[in-house]
Amino acid sequence: MHSPVRLVLALHNHQPVGNFDGVFEAAYQDSYRPFLDVLQEYPQLPISLHTSGSLLEWLVGHHPEYVERLREFVSRGQVEILGGPFYEPILACIPRRDRIGQIRSYSRFLEQTFGQPVRGMWVPERVWEQTFAGDITDAGIEYTLVDDFHFRGAGLGPDRLNGFYFTEDEGRLLKIFPGSETLRYTIPFHDPWQTIEHLRDVGERTPNAVVVFGDDGEKFGTWPGTKDHVYRDRWLHRFFDALLQNQSWLKLTTLAEAVDHVAPLGRVYLPDSSYREMTEWCLPAEGQLAYEGLTAHYGQHAEWPKLKQFLRAGFWRNFLVKYPESNEMYCRMREISDRLQAVSASPAAAEQPGLLQAARTELYRGQCNCPYWHGAFGGLYLPHLRSAIYSHLIAADTAVSQLEGHAGRWVSVEAADFNLDARKEVRMASDRLVAYLAPARGGHLYELDVRAARVNLGASLNRRPEAYHRKVLAGANGQDNGHAVSIHDLVTFKQPDLDKRLSYDAWPRKSLVDHFLPPGLPFDEFQRSQGEIGDFVAGVYDARLRRGERRVDVEMSRSGHAGEHRVDITKTVCLDGNAGSRLEIRYDLGGLPPGAPFHFAVEFNFASMAAGADDRYFYDAAGRQLGRLDSVHQLESAERIGLVDEWLGLDVSLDVSQAAGFWTFPIQTVSTSEGGFELVHQSCVVVPHWEFTADESGTWSVRIDLALDTSAAQARQLAASAGSGAAL
Repeated sequence: MHSPVRLVLALHNHQPVGNFDGVFEAAYQDSYRPFLDVLQEYPQLPISLHTSGSLLEWLVGHHPEYVERLREFVSRGQVEILGGPFYEPILACIPRRDRIGQIRSYSRFLEQTFGQPVRGMWVPERVWEQTFAGDITDAGIEYTLVDDFHFRGAGLGPDRLNGFYFTEDEGRLLKIFPGSETLRYTIPFHDPWQTIEHLRDVGERTPNAVVVFGDDGEKFGTWPGTKDHVYRDRWLHRFFDALLQNQSWLKLTTLAEAVDHVAPLGRVYLPDSSYREMTEWCLPAEGQLAYEGLTAHYGQHAEWPKLKQFLRAGFWRNFLVKYPESNEMYCRMREISDRLQAVSASPAAAEQPGLLQAARTELYRGQCNCPYWHGAFGGLYLPHLRSAIYSHLIAADTAVSQLEGHAGRWVSVEAADFNLDARKEVRMASDRLVAYLAPARGGHLYELDVRAARVNLGASLNRRPEAYHRKVLAGANGQDNGHAVSIHDLVTFKQPDLDKRLSYDAWPRKSLVDHFLPPGLPFDEFQRSQGEIGDFVAGVYDARLRRGERRVDVEMSRSGHAGEHRVDITKTVCLDGNAGSRLEIRYDLGGLPPGAPFHFAVEFNFASMAAGADDRYFYDAAGRQLGRLDSVHQLESAERIGLVDEWLGLDVSLDVSQAAGFWTFPIQTVSTSEGGFELVHQSCVVVPHWEFTADESGTWSVRIDLALDTSAAQARQLAASAGSGAAL
């Protein structure tokens, strides 16, 4: 006879900061609302529910009836509300003070909204490091859950995973549950009775067992094929009916009830980990393929069930290595957090508590985890999610700058290791712009923040090999024929011929990338990252800073090779407080052998300006529209080219002092998401290039003015502020 079993259904509902309203609405209609509809039919069945702060704020604004309805579930004890960090950051990705601050802030918000104390929390993406135990308890949380994968990594066998443990950090105790990976794959994809039989088997082996299903609520309607499967075909009804039919030995309960009525199984210290799939995604592409090959090969071995417990893949923080663009967001966020911490005790902060709170809220929103990583779920490849992160970070930076005493027209320049690469970068800032330059990495302009539009035009993303590209090249067709399958097993193609669109970049797709090319190089070869004959693309430049009251300059110089010739480049970037939203860039080439032909090009990448729409377009010096921002152009001789994004209210133009040829083309990645493999626009490449013969002076110069007109964005902000009665 099997022992009684407690089953906890802990659902995690989440939509990231910056996701489209339509995505929020679809998830609400397909998952969140219908799940409550079914749950209401079974008042004797309780669940634990976590709703991320970004989603709950949206629900409060768009579907307050859902929040009120959920409050009724909470008041009658059918739903336990779980807390967590407010805007769903990876805890490993933010400073300790922000971990504690976000958790406390969200607990207060939840308690005010639902009238119940928050005791437990959801760990975003179940990314765990042992020191989090102390941070979580310091934030007032009593218990949490991660995957049983974490516990197996601590050496615990299957029969020791049906309950909860306590762990500690510097004497601070936290209760922690293992979530069942088996149930993550059976619910809701297999017949309910397969889950019941698994739980029956647990009861036969383990007395007083507690088994936890902890996974995404979007599996119940939003994941491909699940809406019909869960609701139309009544999977959820059948599952709840099966629970009731077995209630003599199977009790659906909450984490809180389990903590209050079941003794912990003992003490445990968990290794740094996440759910199993995440540990694979954070490996480099070649390492991921090797890992998959090894597990496939040895998975046939008789001893594999014993061996796999001790096999480990990667570590979440290495996403910051795998994707330098993620590291750029991370470092920008850390910099703002440090500055906010430094100014929070200042007289200015005491005098302007509202501004301080606004800065902190914007920072917290800019810590939302999804764009910082990539797998079947992570949103690094989704430009609108990266842009949302930068939008909030730029707003936080602007508020912090005000608290630091900047007012009116101002400019500043400083050098520090802003991107944590052990080399110094340069930050140029004003009341309108923030620019980051990397002298040790090609002198690139790798971030360009436009305050009025709250957009980083440097938020580009390189095309690089991914382990899943082998599936694209194989041309697999994974249509599921109407059956619901796990996202981890789904292979679909959202556009045809994606295998023909795979291309990889040979250098960072940033701005002020300096190229020497063979004279007459065909445009299509440059598009394929071919033809480079110089060593300036990623070479180390020396830098000097000049500061004036209204003007700051960064002068970067380097001696290197352009084919068989040794040449010098000095590029100077100027930010003038009186010149508005403009960067003045001057290139001075020296040491050119007289009579030698040269082909010099400067690459710009403009991100965060969407393509594929008629209100986002290129224009020429006469103001004529040339085509959408994903169009390809070869202008033979021009002194100006511009890019407009009417939706952002942003006009970007490049003016050159010497007529140049202009190349433009899009950077488009082939990536995977919940919906399948897709082609995604990442940035617009704009390359002014000059072919010339060096004269007797051995020098050549050009000035490039990068102007950013945000008058439309500012007018929109003024109108919105006037409508809300808020002050700027």
